Amino acid sequence: MLKIGELKQGDIVKVIDEGVEREGTVVEISHEEHQAMVDNGVQEFWYSPEEMYPILVDENQLLKLGFQKQDLNGEGVKYMKGAFRIVTPKEGDFSNLEMWYREDRRHFNVPIGVHQLQNLHLQMTKVPLEKPA
Repeated sequence: MLKIGELKQGDIVKVIDEGVEREGTVVEISHEEHQAMVDNGVQEFWYSPEEMYPILVDENQLLKLGFQKQDLNGEGVKYMKGAFRIVTPKEGDFSNLEMWYREDRRHFNVPIGVHQLQNLHLQMTKVPLEKPA
């Protein structure tokens, strides 16, 4: 379940559409109705928080968002997109992340969702993080 207040237009989330899980992109948010319109790849539809879930950040998601991978010779893995960096001390373990953009450094010791990464990227760089066309 996601909180509507955490979502922004363009965020990537998982929705449950008639029992089927789909990845979708937030198109619009209605704080009054407490719902988000999500393009689930088939249609745009309004979903309640109970029907939306985070997609946890992993290597596959980062590569889909256009990050490049650099192995740090047994010291972890660095993912880069422009000047924005994410480092995991252990390959495949995304429960301990360090990210930075210029002087702004942040550390997370819990898994985060793709939508949270997108919002952090926007806060830090002022540029939306979206899948390349």
